[in-house]
Amino acid sequence: MQLWTKFLVEAAEQEINGTGTGFYDVHLDRIDTSWSGKLPLLDYLIISDGHWFFRKLYLHEYDKLVGCVYCSEGNLTDFGINFAIRKAFRTAFQFINECEECQGLVTVARTFAPAHFENGTWNDGGDCSRTRPFEESAISLTATEYDIRSTQVEELESTRSAKGGKGFGLLDVTKAMMMRPDGHPGSHRDFMGMTGFNDCVHWCLPGPVDMWNEMLLAVLKKGLIAT
Repeated sequence: MQLWTKFLVEAAEQEINGTGTGFYDVHLDRIDTSWSGKLPLLDYLIISDGHWFFRKLYLHEYDKLVGCVYCSEGNLTDFGINFAIRKAFRTAFQFINECEECQGLVTVARTFAPAHFENGTWNDGGDCSRTRPFEESAISLTATEYDIRSTQVEELESTRSAKGGKGFGLLDVTKAMMMRPDGHPGSHRDFMGMTGFNDCVHWCLPGPVDMWNEMLLAVLKKGLIAT
């Protein structure tokens, strides 16, 4: 079963005259019920998120506008991506841990898998035409992508320490995927009729993500699930 959510938490795109703006109101303390309502049906859940936070967001908590991401409005504080991701994962993990109908559920958090756009972004000519992986020396563990990974791991460990009785595991793919600019479909993917764009976010199948399956199997077989 595939459950899709933009932010893990409740969100709505702002509209002007019925047309989406690409800006979102994100309620950091409210779980997105489009996926959370399915949890009682599951024995295992693999949870991940990240890329949707790279846009203008208006952040809400307790029905109040508290700040934003990627905004330059004088009356609002731009908290940055990591703040929003931390809050969203915290809400998601807490919901899972406190779900009374989810006894026996095992949740595996897959860390952030970065995009590899060069020469621009997704909508202004950015591409990913490399044919070889990066050497380890070419990546930086102080990059935004790794900061996001660290935030996700911290929230997972905090949830584990809460002792809610649920099983939580970690699928830590970030460093490995930072080294794979060659693993995206690039210009070879026609997504929902959209042409003229390079897909440097998603991954080829078969491709680097096959490693995720092997890592997941190892996590489950070796009992690397903490409760």
